[in-house]
Amino acid sequence: MYDVFIYDDFFADRLSSLRLQKNVSAREMSLSLGQNSSYINRIENHHTLPSMRLFFYICEYLKITPKEFFDTEVSSPVKVNEILEELKKMDSTQLDTIMAVAKGLNHK
Repeated sequence: MYDVFIYDDFFADRLSSLRLQKNVSAREMSLSLGQNSSYINRIENHHTLPSMRLFFYICEYLKITPKEFFDTEVSSPVKVNEILEELKKMDSTQLDTIMAVAKGLNHK
């Protein structure tokens, strides 16, 4: 059997982290989702979990997919998506340069 509390902790922590990356208050996010002003705060403080529908709205608001929400290997999925969009516009030489820079940064 799965320990539900582990997932509650993960969900609350992940939501808080992604919300802070977006630089938005819990109150502002709650109201933007059409909820009462304390809704996100209640999730982040382990008092409730969103319905599936609201989870999808949360992901849409954060500009990520549900998969990206649960992908613990990517701490900043929005930034990764923005980088990917820019990479798609580059030619092979530019991509080689970016690859060299990325590899250099990862070695430090």
